Amino acid sequence: MVALTSPATAQEEEPDAAYYLIQEGDSLWDIAARFGTTLEELERANGIIDPGQLSIGDLLVIPGLDGFQGRVDTITVPLGETLQSLGRRYRVSLQTLIRLNRLASPSELFAGATLVIPAEISSLSASGRTSLEPGRTLLELAVLNGVNPWEIATGNQLSGAWEAIPGDVLSLPGGDGAGPGALPPAITQISLEPLALHQGKTAVIRLKAAPGITTSGSLVGSELNFFSLEDELVAFQGIHAMTEPGLYPLTLKVTLPGGDRFIFSQPILIQDSNYPFDPPLSVDPETFDPAVTTPEDEQWQSLATPVKPEKLWQGSFESPVPDPFRECWTSLFGSRRSYNGSPYNYFHSGLDFCGTTGTELYAPAVGKVVFAGPLTVRGNATVIDHGWGIYTAYYHQSEIFVRAGDLVQPRQLIGLGGATGRTSGPHLHWEVWVGGVPVDPREWTVSVFP
Repeated sequence: MVALTSPATAQEEEPDAAYYLIQEGDSLWDIAARFGTTLEELERANGIIDPGQLSIGDLLVIPGLDGFQGRVDTITVPLGETLQSLGRRYRVSLQTLIRLNRLASPSELFAGATLVIPAEISSLSASGRTSLEPGRTLLELAVLNGVNPWEIATGNQLSGAWEAIPGDVLSLPGGDGAGPGALPPAITQISLEPLALHQGKTAVIRLKAAPGITTSGSLVGSELNFFSLEDELVAFQGIHAMTEPGLYPLTLKVTLPGGDRFIFSQPILIQDSNYPFDPPLSVDPETFDPAVTTPEDEQWQSLATPVKPEKLWQGSFESPVPDPFRECWTSLFGSRRSYNGSPYNYFHSGLDFCGTTGTELYAPAVGKVVFAGPLTVRGNATVIDHGWGIYTAYYHQSEIFVRAGDLVQPRQLIGLGGATGRTSGPHLHWEVWVGGVPVDPREWTVSVFP
């Protein structure tokens, strides 16, 4: 961390370059990472010999930001913004933002990215949002809002009123500056949790909006289903464990109370979860035969795909096994697998708990049983629907104590552990499915969704 006492400074006076003002809690490594440079380049640009002598209030030249003079800072790009909306919000030209961030294309700006901005924008007055409705001119919009049309045009970086197009979200003088700048004013808040998504994890999209809007969308190719929860709309979506890391679109389709439709898309970064590679496994060839596995996988997918409108669970999920086994795992979710000499094109879709034949198995939350019976690969298996596209599943049981249609309660005994199906020994293989995708069950036992 940067020292709180002062003596030496990297820059005594305001430099003729892009520079950053050191603040409490900063470290040179953190500053370098935020501005997309290296520690060595930062030290060299500022003639730093002893980083420990830097203090709060010192000025650091940021290398690589050629052509810009003045103080710079960074923000984290939230969901619901584009380079254009951020430029309009802060009155910064697209060219300046592109140059400061070395962007080859505005489409590179994903939710959660670090954006370099001129620091003086923090002193600008807040602005509101409005949308230009079809058939309405910018002049009419200005009259309705009591502002000069040229003020709207220049504030939104339009060369003239004629450049405004229907559906465009525009910044207006005044207002509280809150809300997603690229979305219509009827949407007051939107968030993605977490902003940094990972393979095999659960994404939660929250949205607050005016009454009467309808919302749908997609994330990494999966359809999003939004549900009402108190004063917001919520959608859940699992990120497949085999998704290639990279940028993927999150798309929202909104129908506003008046019937107008609005489509918004923003890149989302999917990061590598660095799942391990298990040793090669040898299994009964019958349980690895595509003639057997394909129809069973299709049946399993169809069981965990329907989305029921009623939310049944509350809080985090209970452990499906007795306390002595709740943190005893023989294999974790997501590990890459090879069967009978195959490539590592497979992954472990659940969490394997220690246990023996006869270990008690429990329901983790309120839910309705949608399947209970024998399968070739999964053995004696159970699937429970918890509503809103959330399912849990249980493999390899020696006995099943529930039937399809049963409503189960948390910690209700639903079966006994075993070694049926494709397995090398008795244990429970437990799955959690979110939006038709299996995810790491551990996050559902330690976190509350939503």
